[in-house]
Amino acid sequence: MLSIVSTATVDDRTLRRRARAWALWDWGSASFNAVVTTFVFSRYIASDLFVDPAIVDAGTETETFTPSADGIRALTAALAENAAVVAWAVAIAGGLVALLAPILGQRSDGSGKRKLWLGINTGLTILAMLGMFFVTPVPEYIWLGAALLGVGNLFFEFASVNYNAMLHQVSTKETMGRVSGFGWGMGYVGGIVLLAILLVLFLFPFGDPSANGLLAIPTGNEGAALDVRLAIVVSAVWFAIFAIPVLVAVPELPARERGERVSVVESYRRLFRTIARIGRRDPKTLLFLVSSAIFRDGLSAIFTFGAIIASTVFGFSSTEVLLFAIAANVTAGAGTFVGGWADDRFGPKAVIMTSLIVLSTAGISAIFIQGKAAFWVVGLILTIFVGPVQASARSFMARITPPGREGEMFGLYATTGRAVSFLAPTLFGIFVTIFADTRFGIIGIVIVLLAGLALLIPVTAKPVTIDDADAVDAGAGLPTPPLRGDDPQR
Repeated sequence: MLSIVSTATVDDRTLRRRARAWALWDWGSASFNAVVTTFVFSRYIASDLFVDPAIVDAGTETETFTPSADGIRALTAALAENAAVVAWAVAIAGGLVALLAPILGQRSDGSGKRKLWLGINTGLTILAMLGMFFVTPVPEYIWLGAALLGVGNLFFEFASVNYNAMLHQVSTKETMGRVSGFGWGMGYVGGIVLLAILLVLFLFPFGDPSANGLLAIPTGNEGAALDVRLAIVVSAVWFAIFAIPVLVAVPELPARERGERVSVVESYRRLFRTIARIGRRDPKTLLFLVSSAIFRDGLSAIFTFGAIIASTVFGFSSTEVLLFAIAANVTAGAGTFVGGWADDRFGPKAVIMTSLIVLSTAGISAIFIQGKAAFWVVGLILTIFVGPVQASARSFMARITPPGREGEMFGLYATTGRAVSFLAPTLFGIFVTIFADTRFGIIGIVIVLLAGLALLIPVTAKPVTIDDADAVDAGAGLPTPPLRGDDPQR
């Protein structure tokens, strides 16, 4: 039998304290999501600071110099190459996550070390962030920056598998939606607070072209981009501080009795048997994994390409993009808190479907709007409904996961999300190419959201069928295939 820790015997006050401690990890993780991946570090290493200064000078217009067409093309090509380096780093990390996340999740289920691995993977993510301080604006250092970005993404995803699996340990069936929504909301609020601090102290141009922020930190090549590098260090410390409470307040799962160790090859063989078994016994659970992977890719694209659309189509400056990012986190956080309540009241599927319908409608309207003010309105409507989908998808996954299999199932959840992560970027690029207008890339994102919505319609929140024969291998934390009448191993 599986050794299961139930929250039914934990008093409400203790459970609320654990939930708050758990959600603070989400608050701290905004330092990686918002600062490293989306708005600051990735844009930094893809910028012209990592291009040969001669190419930058030849392709940049000044008051006394007008670049030639060849100079502009050379600079554009160099920037595209930088962006490709960043993209490949993240793609390689995503591939490794897809390969390793379910296996690591399985092993953590039975080892009694879920919290330990959350701490280790969080620590490795923070170390990667601290290493980013040494990525000075020298063209050759883009490879170091891209490597650290990829490593950070890898261990952040591993940590997220363990973190999401702990939702069962800090909530009950009745409060799971609210707790999940609270965590996502805390992540957005944490992003707001941290981005505001970094913007004011390090990144906002207050008139001095050689320094940024109230602390007047040197910027650009002459200042070795100290403003960006210090912002990343502060973000790493931020993550470290707010990752501590969950490691202290939430107890570790008890280890199951050690069983036979298996090879990595056998681990994957059992993984595929698990997927096949889910498909046979609970095909709608497998359909949810596919559906959520697709619409989660669309949600990621909204944030990834939203900044690009704001800049290239609506003329937002870098500062305006950061200000919009803060406002977007405010509305997304508010939407998530409300969505968590609606999740427990109406169920996660209702929240997801309603939000996807609104997101698709707002996305289509964005094709026809004009001006910055209109983008602010439509963009904030989009962000209001992104958070509830993310939180309710996690809640849905937790509701259909049998106790004792959280790491394994959330490992699959992470893997399926990575497996289709090319969809929205590919469709975005196709429509931009067809229409020669960045604005029409929105059509590709909407198609992905609608595809995820369509696949979700027949899904019901029914727990995966697990019997005693499916118990996780004690030592390896891997599922044992069920014994059937026609199974020769019976």
